[in-house]
Amino acid sequence: MFYFVKTPGLIKKIYPECVWNVTTNENNSPPADKILYLTFDDGPTPQVTSFVLEELKKYNAKATFFCIGKNVKDNFEVYKQIILEGHKPGNHTFHHLNGWKTNDKNYLDDITRASKIIDSNLFRPPYGRITKFQLKALQGENFKLKTIMWDVLSADFDVKISPENCYLNVINNALPGSIVVFHDSVKAFPRVQYALPRLLDFFSKKNFRFHTIPL
Repeated sequence: MFYFVKTPGLIKKIYPECVWNVTTNENNSPPADKILYLTFDDGPTPQVTSFVLEELKKYNAKATFFCIGKNVKDNFEVYKQIILEGHKPGNHTFHHLNGWKTNDKNYLDDITRASKIIDSNLFRPPYGRITKFQLKALQGENFKLKTIMWDVLSADFDVKISPENCYLNVINNALPGSIVVFHDSVKAFPRVQYALPRLLDFFSKKNFRFHTIPL
């Protein structure tokens, strides 16, 4: 399995329509404030999302949850809890579709279906895979969605890496303004359970704060 833990600048330039990190100036340099933007994909999943919410609460940390529509439908009380606790939801399609392997109409229809249950102007493509045509459509009048990618990948989805390496992926690569990806899924839980409490503690001691994506 190949992936970049730290997203290369070249990829960001190829897809300038996407948001890769949060900046406060026209030069796209890191902001002065020590703020990280934690994101969680593929939920809500009762046990895992509840764990994540409890850990975030300990540090008054806010995060953005890119939810799968089907999971929201099946676990609506958990979805409501995300919002009630001050976090921000995002659209992650209804059926976790790969944009490179899905007909454009079917892909966009699936996002539309998810938007009926997920109230958000933010979208993240599953696997980070989306075509230029799909991106343009999501920016148009019918959707008006901002496509959010990431600066740092925790790789919690990779069952071959240790929980400690998942933690190190984040603390060794995250900078002020970084958008960091985790997953509130059963598959990722062994690594999230280890890494999340430790990185919240690590960055809090360095006076970082954790905010929702401000878009």
